[in-house]
Amino acid sequence: MSLCLIIDEMHPTLLPMLANIGVEGDYQPTLKPADVPAALGARPYAGLLVRSKMQISAALLAHGPHLRYVARAGAGVDNIDVEALGPAGVVLLNAPEGNRDAVGEFAVGALLALLRHTTTADAEVRRGEWRREANRGEEIGTKTVGLLGYGHMGRAFARRLSGFGCTVLAHDHDPTVFADGHAQLVPLAELQARADVLSIHIPYTPANDKFVSEAFLAAFPRPLWLLNTARGDVLDLAALVAALQSGRVRGAALDVLENEKLATLSPAQRARFDYLAQAPNVVLSPHIGGWTHQSYVRINEVLVAKIGKLLGSD
Repeated sequence: MSLCLIIDEMHPTLLPMLANIGVEGDYQPTLKPADVPAALGARPYAGLLVRSKMQISAALLAHGPHLRYVARAGAGVDNIDVEALGPAGVVLLNAPEGNRDAVGEFAVGALLALLRHTTTADAEVRRGEWRREANRGEEIGTKTVGLLGYGHMGRAFARRLSGFGCTVLAHDHDPTVFADGHAQLVPLAELQARADVLSIHIPYTPANDKFVSEAFLAAFPRPLWLLNTARGDVLDLAALVAALQSGRVRGAALDVLENEKLATLSPAQRARFDYLAQAPNVVLSPHIGGWTHQSYVRINEVLVAKIGKLLGSD
C-alpha cells in the first residue's frame, strides 16, 4: 500500500477512506512541528497530509524523498511553499470544494448580522434594553454586493445570494474565471463604483498582502459594509479601523484577523483589535466560516478522491 503521513487532526472517516483507495494513513496529529522532518524521513511516504500546523518548506520536503503529493485539508495553501513543490516533484492537492458551502452559508449569516444588527440587538435585550427603532435594519435585496474573488467560496456565496434578489457583481484577476449566472463579472473599478457591500474571497499570496488597503477602500464612492471570510492579511486592518471611524465603512464582519493568536498580538495589533472588539458595528468570529460538522467529513471525501485520481494515473 502507498503510505501517507498525517500530521494534523482529521475527522476519523479519513483512515477508512484512504484504505479504500489503497493508501495506509499514518495518523500522527500530536507530532510537534520540530519532529515532522524526522518522522517524514523514517518511512517511504508518498503523501503528506496537513492542515495549518506548520509551514511546508523546501527544507521539509527534502526529508521526504519519496513524496508524491502534499494534501492540504482545506482551501488555503498559504502555509505551503508552492514554488518548492515542482522542483521536488511533489503535487499540491487541496479541498476548497469541501468547505465552500459552509463558507457560502456563513457569509450570508454574517451579512444579515450586519444589516439587521442582530448581535448588538441580542446584547441589548440580554441587558434588559428593548430598542426597536435603533435596530431598524436594511434588506439584502436592495443592495449591490461586490465579491472580490470568484473562486469556490465567492461562487458559493453568490449562489445563496441569488434568492434575495440583490445585484451581485464579482471581480477576479484570473482571466479564465467564468460567469455562472449568479454574478456579473466586472472590472474592479466598476465593482468599486457600484457596490454597497464588499465581500472578500481572495487567497493570501504575497501579491495580495493588504490588497484591501486605504486607497482600495477610498475608491468606493458610497459607504459600504465589508465582509472578510478569506484570510486576515489580505485586509489592512489599520485602513479598516480608519474607515470605520470615518464612516466610509458602515460595518464589518470579520471571520479572520491579521494575527489569530490573540495572546501574541503586538501593541499595534492589540490597539486595532481592541477597537474592533468594542465597536457595535463590527461582528467577529474565530475563523469558523468553513468549520462545520459536514465540511469536516466532506474535506476528507474531496482529498481522498483527488489522491486516488493522482495515484491511479501512475
